[in-house]
Amino acid sequence: MAKTLTYKILEKHLIDGKLEKGSSIGIRIDQTLTQDATGTTAFLLFESMALPRAKTDVSVSYVDHNMSQFGPENHNDHLYLQTIAAKSGVYHSRPGNGICHQVHLERFGKPGATLLGSDSHTPTGGGISMLAIGAGGMDVAVAMGGGAFYLTAPKVIGVKLSGRLPAGVASKDIILKLLSILTTKGNVGCVVEYFGDGVKSLSVPQRATVTNMGAELGVTTSVFASDAQTEKFLKAQHRSADFVAMAADDRCEYDSVIEIDLARLEPLAAQSPSPDNIKTIKSLVGTKISQVVIGSCTNSSYTDLMMVAAALKGKTIAASVEFAIAPGSKQVMAMLAANGAMADIIAAGARILESGCGPCIGQGFSPADGTVSVRTFNRNFAGRSGTKGDSVLLTSPETAVAAALAGEIVDPREAGIDYKVIELPGEFLADDNMIQKPLSATEAEKAEVLRGPTIVVPESPKKLAESINGNVVLKCGDKITTDHIMPAGVFLKYRSNVPVYAKCVFNCFDEEGKPTFAERALVLKAGGIAGIIVAADSYGQGSSREHAALCPMYLGIQVVLAKSIERIHKANLINFCIVPITFSEPADYDRINENDELVIENLTEAIKGSNNVMIKNKTAGTEFKGLLKFSDRDRQILIAGGLGKYTKDV
Repeated sequence: MAKTLTYKILEKHLIDGKLEKGSSIGIRIDQTLTQDATGTTAFLLFESMALPRAKTDVSVSYVDHNMSQFGPENHNDHLYLQTIAAKSGVYHSRPGNGICHQVHLERFGKPGATLLGSDSHTPTGGGISMLAIGAGGMDVAVAMGGGAFYLTAPKVIGVKLSGRLPAGVASKDIILKLLSILTTKGNVGCVVEYFGDGVKSLSVPQRATVTNMGAELGVTTSVFASDAQTEKFLKAQHRSADFVAMAADDRCEYDSVIEIDLARLEPLAAQSPSPDNIKTIKSLVGTKISQVVIGSCTNSSYTDLMMVAAALKGKTIAASVEFAIAPGSKQVMAMLAANGAMADIIAAGARILESGCGPCIGQGFSPADGTVSVRTFNRNFAGRSGTKGDSVLLTSPETAVAAALAGEIVDPREAGIDYKVIELPGEFLADDNMIQKPLSATEAEKAEVLRGPTIVVPESPKKLAESINGNVVLKCGDKITTDHIMPAGVFLKYRSNVPVYAKCVFNCFDEEGKPTFAERALVLKAGGIAGIIVAADSYGQGSSREHAALCPMYLGIQVVLAKSIERIHKANLINFCIVPITFSEPADYDRINENDELVIENLTEAIKGSNNVMIKNKTAGTEFKGLLKFSDRDRQILIAGGLGKYTKDV
């Protein structure tokens, strides 16, 4: 039977379950990555499970998020990560070496391998034909210890690409087009697989842009075949030995097929407050802008920035615009400096940011009130830039650089810019002096792990009670993202200290002069009353940050009741013993109010063997059914008291 590329890779790595769509399966993980905003907790959990040294082929700890270092917290994390990685048999990419996804693509990614990362944009690796999946730090810790990663055997959406991209249109426009079709909702349990003659013209960096922002679709991951373009990229990275040709079988069947003619694509943008709020650039022409930032793990490759340098050469950024670039890695930065492209960028008036996540996660370069910021990033959730009420347009570098020169949105095809095709270099600068190799097992026995006072071992979940008597602490609407639940930006430095970071949970909904969400939840916890969150569709969109489950758990939240819950967040809730329940009838959502008292009797018995549970709203005097959409393993984890305890038991 002809197979998709997705199922070929899954079959090779299957170690538990049957490879049948919709079934729970466990797969072997070849590589893992963590980053400092999630990695500290991941390694603390790794230690708490008393797991041995990493058993994967390659595990890498990156520092790329919390690099501003206002106060000691960030550097405390860096030192801990550096020393625990060395002791645990894990590579460590030091601050300044670059964004995890860009560096991993350059130096570690292998076609046909599985990659699990504690960052939702781990699917970037699909650009090099990896099955690369984002997950919570607890899942990554288990994988580092040699444990399987569990997921639902996915449906595969085939995206057939034909034609070639015209000048001024970029690979970013491919994924923006797909977001306009599939949106950010309703794609849980799917993988996107790209095929067709149009794929052959896309370089690995272009493909990686598409798979990176595929995370916004809410799919498990996205993947391209490994072909001549892949071989060319790996050869230039001095890694020819890692190349393996891989592709779907001819005449394989996809669950659905979407066709995109690259030649007919036009420049697009995602407008605040969601990556699927897609507009044509034509419809935005003339919009005044005050800021442009080119970078992030989506668009900070060598070819992206060489295009920017060529467009800027001999020109000056509009006086009304603040413009910055953030090269994705030290490799990119060094090559631009060596060939003179960086000088052209600086001469045009650009500010050079370090190779890290920076503005993409609200770490500086926030836009002014009432202005429009153009960014080549992957997310524009409300307030993510660090400015409340922000207006952010997500575009390609081609569109962004044209806007920076004009001071307003212009169609890049009509901007008078000669968008030269930037070919991959025959050889990348492969200097790994900022990647620390792990210690040998003998050396590791004597190694000291540095733990600053701001690094606090997270509290373990408590076992579920047989029945729950709880109060609705918050009722929220559709598309609640992990940014809503756990803000990033200036709060990121508290991620290694859950009791402090938990004070920020849902602070976007807090009202001045009234008790905060955290304060209200802790009062209930002190009284032995469970906290319950009620939400509508697509709860938990966005980042893989497990703190969006870990911190609510610390506050006493025991149930999330929603119309639908996104994949990574649902897994994180289960890992920390918060029960994710969905409404049997969506209309029941409308019959619940904040502060209502809900009673769920015989919950643990229902989790053990039922697909539903009855929920009483004592305040309203009503009763309704909730759905328990769990695999057998999910049920065992919840009954055990979370993934940590489950892993120790088995």
